[in-house]
Amino acid sequence: MTTLTTFTTSSNTPLTYPDAQPHAPSWEHFSHQADIGVRGYGHCPAEAFNQAALALIAVITDPRRIEPHDTLTIECRAPDLELLLVDWLNALIYEIATRHLLFCAFDVSINGHHLHATAWGEAIDPPRHEPAVEVKGATFTELHVEALAPDLWMAQCVVDV
Repeated sequence: MTTLTTFTTSSNTPLTYPDAQPHAPSWEHFSHQADIGVRGYGHCPAEAFNQAALALIAVITDPRRIEPHDTLTIECRAPDLELLLVDWLNALIYEIATRHLLFCAFDVSINGHHLHATAWGEAIDPPRHEPAVEVKGATFTELHVEALAPDLWMAQCVVDV
């Protein structure tokens, strides 16, 4: 049986996190009117950003359908972690739109307000990937990057679909 731990964010929004593997990196979606919220959890901001990226991809398709054939390096800079999250997700959205790639895995490192990431994926194959929607951009809506506990970070925002 999985037990749940509830954390409260700075916006007083309760979040429930499974204790089956305490503070294991994970992602989820949350509803927001006509758009979709993406949320990542991790031991540090980089892990939370990694998981938020997987949540972004899962808006489009099941990440397990994507093979890691191509590698891409992405660099972002922003004045704070929240803007860095938006830049990171928008960089991925740009690569998806211009290179027609989908990604299944990420290696993210953050040093201050500089993000360096490697993304693995492949060209979009509509019959196999069955893309559900086109993500137009990451927004400032519901934007939060914060430590919920000493070993648990959350990174979230709403994406425009």
